[in-house]
Amino acid sequence: MQTHQSNLELYLSPNGNDAWTGRLSAPNADGSDGPFATLERARDELRKRSSRVQGAIVWLRGGNYERSQSFELDERDGGSAGAPVVYRAYPGECVRLLGGRLVTNFEPVTDLAVLARLDAAARPHVMQADLRALGIADSGRFRPRGFDRTTAPAHLELFCDDKPMTVARWPNDAFTHIAGFPVETQHDDEHGHMIGSLENGFYYEGDRPKRWQRSDDIWLHGYWAWDWAPSYEQLAWIDTDRRHIKTRAPYGNWGFRAGNRFYFLNILEELDQPGEYYVDGAAGMLYFWPPATSASSETLASVVETPLVLFNAASHVELRDLVIEGGRGLGVQIDGGSDIVIAGCTLRNLGTHAVLIEGGAQHHLSGCHIYGMGDGGVFVSGGDRKTLLACDHHIDGNHLHDLSRWTRCYTPAIHASGVGIHMAHNLIHDLPHSGIIFWGNEMTIEYNEIHHVTLESADAGAIYTGRDYTTRGNLIRYNYIHDTGGYDWGTMAVYLDDCVSGQTIYGNLFVRVQRAAFIGGGRDNVVENNVFVDCKPAIWADARGLDQREVWHNMVYKTMKGRLEAMNHHQPPYSERYPELAQLDRYYEGDAGVPPEGNVIARNICVGGVWLESSWHEQASSYLALIDNLAGADPHFVDPAHDDYRLRDDSPAIKLGFKPLPLEQIGPARE
Repeated sequence: MQTHQSNLELYLSPNGNDAWTGRLSAPNADGSDGPFATLERARDELRKRSSRVQGAIVWLRGGNYERSQSFELDERDGGSAGAPVVYRAYPGECVRLLGGRLVTNFEPVTDLAVLARLDAAARPHVMQADLRALGIADSGRFRPRGFDRTTAPAHLELFCDDKPMTVARWPNDAFTHIAGFPVETQHDDEHGHMIGSLENGFYYEGDRPKRWQRSDDIWLHGYWAWDWAPSYEQLAWIDTDRRHIKTRAPYGNWGFRAGNRFYFLNILEELDQPGEYYVDGAAGMLYFWPPATSASSETLASVVETPLVLFNAASHVELRDLVIEGGRGLGVQIDGGSDIVIAGCTLRNLGTHAVLIEGGAQHHLSGCHIYGMGDGGVFVSGGDRKTLLACDHHIDGNHLHDLSRWTRCYTPAIHASGVGIHMAHNLIHDLPHSGIIFWGNEMTIEYNEIHHVTLESADAGAIYTGRDYTTRGNLIRYNYIHDTGGYDWGTMAVYLDDCVSGQTIYGNLFVRVQRAAFIGGGRDNVVENNVFVDCKPAIWADARGLDQREVWHNMVYKTMKGRLEAMNHHQPPYSERYPELAQLDRYYEGDAGVPPEGNVIARNICVGGVWLESSWHEQASSYLALIDNLAGADPHFVDPAHDDYRLRDDSPAIKLGFKPLPLEQIGPARE
């Protein structure tokens, strides 16, 4: 992971010139020598010298590098194994790749029509800035986004002193609720409850919308039917006398449930507190109530919708110690290639994800600080599930927090799919939904600390996977998961949802979480050598695969069966690597359901809370093999009052075969 040999060094500076030589020295009197100004100039210089270059370092001197498009690197732009091409910050200097423009032209609002729409208390504080004068001709647009929606660039966003500001909304810091819906439009939600149709909208509470001037760009964000599936919907029609709203197609999912939560946004009249802003795209005007700031405060408006750095089939390239921020889309995208390293970088305040890795092999994201994303942190995929060929990507030692500003659910800190992805030593916290979501095989999730996640959602997991009998061979070990949240029905720490099978949960420490290790009807899962403290419960198991109701029967006999057959499980490598899959054949010969066989719960410690619960066919617990667990007895922790859960040498758990956990190794490396 360290930079290796190189025989060429080039330099960039915000005050450089692409007509110069790219050397560090100051310009000559004739202006012929000194650093380049742009990344493209350095890249092109390396391309010209590619036959003579064995590795190179491009040093970026401190300052802001404003981007108007992606910096693209392809198969022409890499080094070789042991001699990469490295783009990195000059030692001790802060280098920022900006996908936006600094807003420096704020002035008081003078338009009387605009002032009349603002609360009297807000008028002295709201400032305006002409975006076109800053060279921002396109302020972007809001798009439907959220659960089951395609990722799309954000609208123009505003960041002040590195903190995201808030689009003017109501309520300011909470939700209002769906009051009901036209009864004649209701339908069953497949679980025995009635919800309103998407086409006919819903009734809302109160009369706040009566004070708004009509607009065709008002949006609503809500958990419309389920507390794990929110989305943004555009207002199509409103009757403020009947308090009836209809949203615009394409609609969200399922329908509207009475009592569920939502809020309105993008409304000038609701710009009524510090930190809120509103963009009038037609006029090219930004309105902003700045938070308490100093004379040195900085305001950044996002502009670039494409990835700020794009690797297209490139190999052996490194980005080190850079700050990448302020775009409406991605920070870094890696398509194919091999051995791309992103290390020690800060990725913040971007409209979608920080890093997207699609395909390729042996890419590394290491030691980065990632926060303020509109969607998730890292979306990584690779390998071949049919052949079980591993990609060997590594997501290690990163600090990821305060993500999912826009798409609130299923945009975790790390989303991994494929085969052979390694996620280790990351610190993950303060998220509305999951910390890690994975789909695939032979992945390792280890030595991560995850806390204060699932804060705004229900039926979610700090670590989550589900609904596939073939996604086997994954190892979740030596993680510290603690103090998670949960809305309404609650959440899980490790959530093996909807009959997912063949997972190993080993050697983790769970403290003050709700359902810690959750086996949702799956098979051949192992929960071994874990410590559970004040979990309610430590182990949860059910037998939903036996449920004969249509929604669950279809899950097993259509969705799960289709995914099983797609992997050719009677043939190598699946028949050799996962011979247990053959046992499913007898259940698919009939239609009585698939029981949760083969689950082992062994040598775990449980203190406080609840040890074991089962539901959804009470015979679920009878399928569990319970072996040498220590539940309800004192395990002799060193200092549990101060969260020191090391075991003393006289612990009775050790006599049962429990192996002490390497707690000191969990989380990012400490300097």
